[in-house]
Formats: sequence, structure tokens, C-alpha cells
Amino acid sequence: MKKIKAFFSEMMVELRKVIWPSPEKVAENTRLVVISTVVFSLFFGFVDFVLVAGLNLFF
Repeated sequence: MKKIKAFFSEMMVELRKVIWPSPEKVAENTRLVVISTVVFSLFFGFVDFVLVAGLNLFF
């Protein structure tokens, strides 16, 4: 039981050292991830469409 208590005590000490991002920075990073995901999915969808169309012409 002492080890568990020590673990949580040390965990709280370490969590106080963490520099948490501001809500604005989190929102900015979230927008960046969403936009990047959409752009990459559109790109790979286009590449897939071109490859399938090319294979259909070939066969």
C-alpha cells in the first residue's frame, strides 16, 4: 500500500512540472490536424481514383 501511495504522490509532483498548453493553442493545433486530415484524405482519394481509372483502361 505504501508503494501505491508513493507512486501517486510522485505522480502529482511530476504533473505540477508540466507546462500545459493554453486553450487557444489546443484549438489551433486541433484545427491544423483536422485540415491536414481533410487535405491528405482528398489527395489519397484522388490518387486512388486515378489509379483505379488507369487500371480500368488497361484491363
